[in-house]
Amino acid sequence: MIARKAVGLAFAASFGVVPPALAQRSVQVGAEVTNDEVRRGLSWSGGRASASADALVAIGPVEASARIAATRGSARHSDADGVADLVLGTGWDLGAIRLRTTATGHLFTGVRSTINYVEFGSSATFALGPAQVSGGAIYAPSQDAIGGDNLYLHAGFDSGLPGTPFTAIAGIGHSSGDTDDPVRARRLRPVDSYTDWRLGVEYRQGRLTLGLSYIGTDVDRNAAISPFADARHAGDKIVGRARIDL
Repeated sequence: MIARKAVGLAFAASFGVVPPALAQRSVQVGAEVTNDEVRRGLSWSGGRASASADALVAIGPVEASARIAATRGSARHSDADGVADLVLGTGWDLGAIRLRTTATGHLFTGVRSTINYVEFGSSATFALGPAQVSGGAIYAPSQDAIGGDNLYLHAGFDSGLPGTPFTAIAGIGHSSGDTDDPVRARRLRPVDSYTDWRLGVEYRQGRLTLGLSYIGTDVDRNAAISPFADARHAGDKIVGRARIDL
């Protein structure tokens, strides 16, 4: 019996499938409020305040997370009330570099049409003292809900300021892709391709995080003609947020 169980565990481990009771497990839960739910420089809440809650479960190298956020009837997502982001990911270390891959499903509520879509991502992060540099790509294969495919390339930097609870953050990204439906494609790309950026600071103390960022894009709002483009909320903005980790 013992030998049979040992063989079974070895077989499971060779495929990365170890029973939860025998793998290191952790759970994280948090909640957040912001004056605007902004992603890749675009408002997902129609320029309105939003609240969200999230949970992450890690079992060994595998992580599963869910985040639910209010989209407040955003025109970008066909007047959806909210979105649930479901993520399955894993990561591993390669020397001083942390590699990570993810699969994400975006599921929307309060909408009649089918606007859900999926994305796949990979990233690399290099840490040196209090500073981290990261870069990666997120790809959404061609889907009717987004009018084609979408590729997002991004890079970021953050560093704790020595002797203080403050962290400086900066990031830049670029969205591009092929278009099958020019109307739907404007959900993720108000124009054919665009660049977004972020500069900000965060105050981290215990389980509390307060953040303030300037977020901008090079989107020409006069060229964003689709109702999904939500051109009024694709420009520069100041975004504040407060997060509590429970």
